[in-house]
Amino acid sequence: MRLIACLTALFWLCALPAWAERVTVFAASSLTSVLTEIAAHVGSRPATAVPFPVPGTAASARQFRSGAPAEFFLSANPGGMDAVSAEIVPGTRNDLLGTLLVLIAPTRAETVTQTAAALGDRLRNGPLAMALVDAVPAGTYGKAALRHLGLWEPLAAQVAQTDNVRAALALVAPGEAPLGIVYATDALVEPRVRVLATFDPASHPPIRYPVAALTDRSVSRAFLAHLAAARAVFKQHGFEVLP
Repeated sequence: MRLIACLTALFWLCALPAWAERVTVFAASSLTSVLTEIAAHVGSRPATAVPFPVPGTAASARQFRSGAPAEFFLSANPGGMDAVSAEIVPGTRNDLLGTLLVLIAPTRAETVTQTAAALGDRLRNGPLAMALVDAVPAGTYGKAALRHLGLWEPLAAQVAQTDNVRAALALVAPGEAPLGIVYATDALVEPRVRVLATFDPASHPPIRYPVAALTDRSVSRAFLAHLAAARAVFKQHGFEVLP
């Protein structure tokens, strides 16, 4: 099945047109790995450049509002896309991907259970790494999940907030934080962490990645179509591809 997925990905990547225009995409930091793979194939075509700045959803929205030029935005939540709604080309916004929220620890760490007492004991040796809980999608989802479990108030003082979800992952991987909350797709790309628990999707708002074009150019619409066609690549990176 993996071979079939790889062949499918190769087919659509080889079918990309040799665009002669620059396509700039701003995206959620949790999409870094998959978009880097896609960009490498698109960027290998003659006279084509597809840079992917990945400052994160919140930072991207701020940059857009400040006039930063880009053709595309892939947000990690609907709110991030709502913040740039005035810039969106009508008819191009769609929910593209979904994922799960997980509790992680360094690979060498002992197993813990997802209870207030167990987490509290484990965090005596360091913080709980999370993206900014009131500004970054992964952080807001994580805060909602902990609150649903009755864990937010007991643990809030021990949370180490980072600028984006990949920064939270980077704290846990070397053991600087004994626990962290990230997307399942982030945990997949870092061999130095393991998943201890998956949060019930009902414990937080649905995790959705909307995509939209910000310029009405033919190259923009073509790239949007290719992103939608890259189902195999996104699935290889653990994302749910939405209809």
